[in-house]
Amino acid sequence: MILDKIEKANDIKQLDGQELEMLAEEIRTFLIDHLSRSGGHLASNLGAVELTMALHLTLDFPKDRLIFDVGHQCYTHKILTGRKEGFDHLRQAGGMSGFPKRCESGCDSFDTGHSSTSISAGLGYVHARDLLGEDYKVISVIGDGALTGGMAYEALNNAAELKKNFVIVLNDNNMSISNNVGGMSAYLGNLRTAASYTDLKMNVTNALKKIPRAGDKMVQAIHKTKSSIKQFVIPGMLFENMGLTYLGPVDGHNISQMRKILQDAFRVEGPVLVHVLTKKGMGYEPAMRHPARFHGTAPFEIETGIPVKKSKPAYTDIFSTVMRKFGDRDEKVVAVTAAMPTGTGLNRFAHMFPDRFFDVGIAEEHAVTFAAGLALGGLKPVVAIYSSFLQRAVDQVLHDVCMQKLHVVFAIDRAGLVGSDGETHHGCFDLTYLSMMPGMTVMAPKNKWELSDMMKFAVAFDGPIALRYPRGEACEEFEENRDPVVLGKAEVLKEGEEIALLAVGSMVKTAERVRQRLEKLDIKATLVNMRFVKPFDTRLLKKLAGNHDRFVTLEENVETGGFGQRLAAWAGLHLLSADVLSVAIPDQFVTHGSVDYLYKTLEMDDESVCERILKKWYGKK
Repeated sequence: MILDKIEKANDIKQLDGQELEMLAEEIRTFLIDHLSRSGGHLASNLGAVELTMALHLTLDFPKDRLIFDVGHQCYTHKILTGRKEGFDHLRQAGGMSGFPKRCESGCDSFDTGHSSTSISAGLGYVHARDLLGEDYKVISVIGDGALTGGMAYEALNNAAELKKNFVIVLNDNNMSISNNVGGMSAYLGNLRTAASYTDLKMNVTNALKKIPRAGDKMVQAIHKTKSSIKQFVIPGMLFENMGLTYLGPVDGHNISQMRKILQDAFRVEGPVLVHVLTKKGMGYEPAMRHPARFHGTAPFEIETGIPVKKSKPAYTDIFSTVMRKFGDRDEKVVAVTAAMPTGTGLNRFAHMFPDRFFDVGIAEEHAVTFAAGLALGGLKPVVAIYSSFLQRAVDQVLHDVCMQKLHVVFAIDRAGLVGSDGETHHGCFDLTYLSMMPGMTVMAPKNKWELSDMMKFAVAFDGPIALRYPRGEACEEFEENRDPVVLGKAEVLKEGEEIALLAVGSMVKTAERVRQRLEKLDIKATLVNMRFVKPFDTRLLKKLAGNHDRFVTLEENVETGGFGQRLAAWAGLHLLSADVLSVAIPDQFVTHGSVDYLYKTLEMDDESVCERILKKWYGKK
């Protein structure tokens, strides 16, 4: 196999043209085989095989700096830098990350996971290189989906002032996670069809170069001017008008063409954008037909692409059903998401009520302020965004929604530990940053029925309100406990004494397991489903303090500034005698691994929590 010849960085440069074609096929086979067993980001990686190979043929690793935007398309890069064996434990605890990681290899230049960051990071590298008088290439790869994020334009605006070389590769597959939306998508669509311009440019350039002596100078002179031909053939050349040299479009699955255009790009003095056309899921028919489904996939059957394991309904599915019903019941309910209609479960709502569904692209900040405008206009916006990505819009939630006391519902999916995607995707900060905001109400359901009830409460509410729920299968326990949702009121699930287990959302199930363990030791704890993190049920807490001198808070959120610390501060302020043990995520970034494994290592599983209680208050190890 040609793949066996790739043992370290730059080995690809020893292969001839025929071997390179074979290598591309072998890499695709390798990725499909391994990801069918481990799961991971498949479609984006299959679409970037030849592009990554061309980059490796042009660059010198680890000297040169290659920065992937988001980073979920870095699998071929990892293979070409000698990490093929790491795919046996991809995204598993202690194994290789699914994203670039500087601690993993000197060939990884930037730790990524969120969108629209690569141009800014690359620009920083360029200035550092030039100020320190060093000599290496810097290239940032960004997708057309990530180019819908405003941060990318902030970086492009600054990059235009560069006098030294900086290459930006636009990997254009007409997709982010789902189909792209908006003006930039339409603009790039026009560029994709501009083969006439590309052919004309190449023909003119080649013809001029054949002129003895004067040919090269004429080509250089034309490059230094903004040719009116380009403006005529492709109106509104956005990138050129911003001050970048534009090259392309080029076939992203043709290695020789890309090597040539990249070599041209590195000769440009100043910033240059290379427009590369690729096909998401290339080489695997199920992924080409359903690229969104194969963006991040669970293990699947290679022949059909069907997931191996049939899962129970997830919280996302419950939210999807509830939103579908709201669409029928209330014509003022509208849905907003940031390039995640499938991931957030809004596809059904979008299909049934297209005029009331807004996918704003990878633009979380815009999504929130846009929702504020919708609310001021008399609508009831539900903003569905992953917890990890809502972090990007903290200022907008605080300034544009909370300060104006607007009724915007935040449906926060993937809250807490998400597992194999690791640090950049765990949603473990939302309780902290949302609870600090004046006027914000924050809820978390214990099971699927409570998610439905809380959504009904949130839509009927008046003011900023957030509902956070985890990734994965929805809890079906506590079906008999379905008290009406009342603002700031908790729910006592089991009466006890001495110890009160005060659990938030997904941790209610864990707290019940802890209660059962304690009961076997003749310790009868009270189990409380807090429901509201802000405002929390102070009346109940004062009542519990009468016969409980030990509170245990359980939350799937970082401890710093979380529910436990806020409750402990409140208890101290009100001179409650209860001692508080906080069970939460430590003040650290959490690596990748299964959620069960992470619970155990963070001492948040029921066995570990029980041991912590016994050690703290009963002197037992």
